[in-house]
Amino acid sequence: MTTHDPLHDPILSGDRRALARAITLVESTRPDHQERAAALLDGLRDTGREALRIGLSGTPGVGKSTFVEAFGLMLTGQGKRVAVLAVDPSSARTGGSILGDKTRMEHLSRDANAFIRPSPAASHLGGVARRSREAVALCEAAGFDIVLIETVGVGQSETMVAQISDLFVLLLAPAGGDELQGVKRGIMEIADLILVNKADGDLKATATRTVADYAGALRLLRKRPNDPEGFPRAMAVSALESSGLADAWEQMQTLATWRRDNGHWATCRAEQAAHWFREEVRAGLLARLDTPEMRADMTRLARDVAEGRRAARAAARDLLDDLGI
Repeated sequence: MTTHDPLHDPILSGDRRALARAITLVESTRPDHQERAAALLDGLRDTGREALRIGLSGTPGVGKSTFVEAFGLMLTGQGKRVAVLAVDPSSARTGGSILGDKTRMEHLSRDANAFIRPSPAASHLGGVARRSREAVALCEAAGFDIVLIETVGVGQSETMVAQISDLFVLLLAPAGGDELQGVKRGIMEIADLILVNKADGDLKATATRTVADYAGALRLLRKRPNDPEGFPRAMAVSALESSGLADAWEQMQTLATWRRDNGHWATCRAEQAAHWFREEVRAGLLARLDTPEMRADMTRLARDVAEGRRAARAAARDLLDDLGI
């Protein structure tokens, strides 16, 4: 008889405190915690529960937290259970993080149908913490209907979030036509929905023009096989006034339903699972190389390369040959 982790049953019953403890466990770097987290995740693998995973990115100051709170409250008002995984920027020097998203979402954080978990981005590419995908899996097992993954929004590396999302939403601010040049083509190509926020007051007309600019830009991109007619698309919303949010949610549901019905949903999730398996193998190999002897060899060879005595590729090949790789 298999013995489950003490957190297993509380998570399945939707206990938010147990969920928080489990996410802390998967984020831990302690070997015993990592081993326990892997066993817990494996035990929760066959729950049959599936949430709609929505990745949300955008430049700092665009109003992501305001949008997430307004959008989340609209969804919980419809009886949905919403989890928010907010990845905060970290200091490159200390690894510290302010983790202020929960304080910025004051009303949503008090909602019984919502769960907000800020996590430090640490040094991981694109601000998506390495264990975010495992936190998503835990939220699904806990019975949440929608998981919002709000990322730092620091540039093209934000495309990493697409590997843990079913839908990718890019949040932008109203601006002149020149602003379009500042948006990376790579992030535009993976966006399923572009929402121009702050479409209220004096900025409403500007937001409408910005939507038209982005809609035109989206038409120039190559058609993707996993999109129905009319997607990706750009829309105007106001998180402050909660306008346009219902329309945006309707479009998200339309796209998700079409992808399910046409087989793209399952294919995408399978590809994502395979991608993260390969990432885990790479991370595991690197972790096994992190020994005092290996660090000494790397330091010695790095010094040789820096001083011009060895070529980088030849030095790396020697190191790998010594390992039998």
